[in-house]
Amino acid sequence: MADSNVEAAPRRQKVQAAEVGTDILTALAELAPATSLSRLADHVGMPASKVHRYLQALMASGYAEQDPTTNHYGLGRAALFVGLAALGRLDVVKLATPHLAQLRDELNETCFLAVWGNRGPAVVHVEQAVRAVTLVTQVGSVLPLLGSSTGLVFNAFMPNAETAQLRDEELKLPSAPSSDALLATMSELQRTHIQAVHGLLMAGVNALSAPLFSGGQKLVGVITIVGAEPGFLADANGEAAKRLLEIAHKISARMGA
Repeated sequence: MADSNVEAAPRRQKVQAAEVGTDILTALAELAPATSLSRLADHVGMPASKVHRYLQALMASGYAEQDPTTNHYGLGRAALFVGLAALGRLDVVKLATPHLAQLRDELNETCFLAVWGNRGPAVVHVEQAVRAVTLVTQVGSVLPLLGSSTGLVFNAFMPNAETAQLRDEELKLPSAPSSDALLATMSELQRTHIQAVHGLLMAGVNALSAPLFSGGQKLVGVITIVGAEPGFLADANGEAAKRLLEIAHKISARMGA
């Protein structure tokens, strides 16, 4: 019995270490995009020295990284890979991917899918056009709620409890729309299910976005076409918008909407 207890002790220690490591990874996600060691330690309720030891191990394995300028910590590439692999199992990603590829081929414009993440709309799949890459279409990018066509769709169709905090933060920015303008945008978007923006997130870059729904009209994602002027005009009544809506309806129907 004594030998059995001795053998079990290292296993318990490994399990406990794994639990602490996952707690720290979860905290890094909750405090994304980056956080100080002291704030992270407070968040998980552990001594900073202990958290620092685990961070060193997570950084060595690529699950965490440290900004050399600020010394703040964030999730690493390995964590992003795991997160994207998990997202890849979601029906919306599987269903949307071939349709986005088809749309990209038809228009030769970049098309992407975003889902709601812990810090707002997160790009999880991109079908890149042949032309130059734009910064807003990188996998893992988090888009502004009120400063992008994708975000505006989430703002219009997500439950208010989910979007309220982020919306309140962005409404304080100098570039934020007025309350009346935002309400008008939401009303029109809820009627048409298409959002067009022109140079909102990046000068000279236009976008069209449409919502994806599952059963019960629950918003599960947003698909977007993005392109540069003058080639892509992002006309809410144009052919690109019609094709985007057609594809959004097809994906939503497969999702049970």
